[in-house]
Amino acid sequence: MTEQINPGAAAYHYEQLAKILEGKIRSGEFPAGSRLPGELILSQEYGVGSNTVRRALNILRERELVVTVRARGSFVAEQLPEAGD
Repeated sequence: MTEQINPGAAAYHYEQLAKILEGKIRSGEFPAGSRLPGELILSQEYGVGSNTVRRALNILRERELVVTVRARGSFVAEQLPEAGD
C-alpha cells in the first residue's frame, strides 16, 4: 500500500513526500540508477499538485539522492550519501 500525505500534519506536503520517497530509495524499492515515476504519476499517486512533487524532488536533489536529467526524468543516485548527512 502506498504511504499517504497527511493533510493535518505540521510538515508541508512536499516535505512529507520527500520523506516518503527517501524511504523508498533507502529501502531499495527504488534501486540506485532507477528512474523515479514522473511528476504526473507521483502527483496522482499521492494526491498532491505538480509543484509539490517538484519541491519534493528538489529536496532529494539537495540531499544528493536523486539526479534529474532534462527531458529524461529523475533517477536515483548511484552512490547514496549516509542517512542524515
